[in-house]
Amino acid sequence: MARAENDSWDIATSVGATAVMVAMARAAETGSHHPLIRDEYAEPLVSTPALAEVRERIASLWRTPDEAQDPAAGLAMPFQQMVDYQAVRTHFFDEYFSAAAEAGLRQHVILAAGLDSRAYRLDWPAGSVVYEIDLPAVLEYKSTTLDALGAAPATTRREVAVDLRGDWPAALCAAGFDPAVPTAWLAEGLLPFLPGQAQEAMFTAIDGLSAAGSRIAVEVFGVDEASRQEVEEQWRQRRAEREERGEAVLFDPLELWYDDSDRPECAEWFTARGWTTRSVDSRDEFERLGRPASLPVDDPQHFVNSLVTAELPR
Repeated sequence: MARAENDSWDIATSVGATAVMVAMARAAETGSHHPLIRDEYAEPLVSTPALAEVRERIASLWRTPDEAQDPAAGLAMPFQQMVDYQAVRTHFFDEYFSAAAEAGLRQHVILAAGLDSRAYRLDWPAGSVVYEIDLPAVLEYKSTTLDALGAAPATTRREVAVDLRGDWPAALCAAGFDPAVPTAWLAEGLLPFLPGQAQEAMFTAIDGLSAAGSRIAVEVFGVDEASRQEVEEQWRQRRAEREERGEAVLFDPLELWYDDSDRPECAEWFTARGWTTRSVDSRDEFERLGRPASLPVDDPQHFVNSLVTAELPR
């Protein structure tokens, strides 16, 4: 599953499968006793026959030895941490879009939209347009699945089927995007899956396409090299345990990340270009929302990402 130049995928393979993993976490949170967020579309989006195999591959990452013998034993703690983190992250970016809408922004762009259902589930003001950028096969799967459910977007939704490593600005404008109108951008769960050069190009394009008053929200992954090595070692141990039990483990999201050292630092990059930035440590957001972390903060698998927002002054 290692990355290659100009590689591609559908919803069940490579980077596409990470969208399934995240939607599985949102579905688990939605079905919990006191959900922080509600995404009623997450479960049907990941429950199709086409995703049965990838769901099992993802589940195998988190299954403990006890669960292997008794599937009813409950969620493994690392998966519960994934659910908790996705709930906090989703809540943060839901609030971001709501605040942008309240401020009068009506043009919204979701980069690498995956199985994001915000165009369907958020309360959008009249006149809002949500552009979703992702590979054609990913967007087609989502639209086909939701259409079969009879689901309708809550606002105007426009698909932009293009690779973010290519000329996506031209495709976005061809879909009706207006660079003269303030825009709310979102890059959630995206940056590690882009080469550093592509991230720089994406930031440059966003800056160039943004009218005064535009906003952006970005999830910045904060795993340092030592922590990442420790997490990778834990993944290797899990894989060995599952292989010993005769279970195939064919999905490892860390193999899909780029390690480019020249990756621009998000908040600094936008600040240098006149944006007003704010960075929130995800651990602080856990505390603000009253969601205790499932793992100790010094555990390498405890998510310590930053949630960065920026606004271009009017």
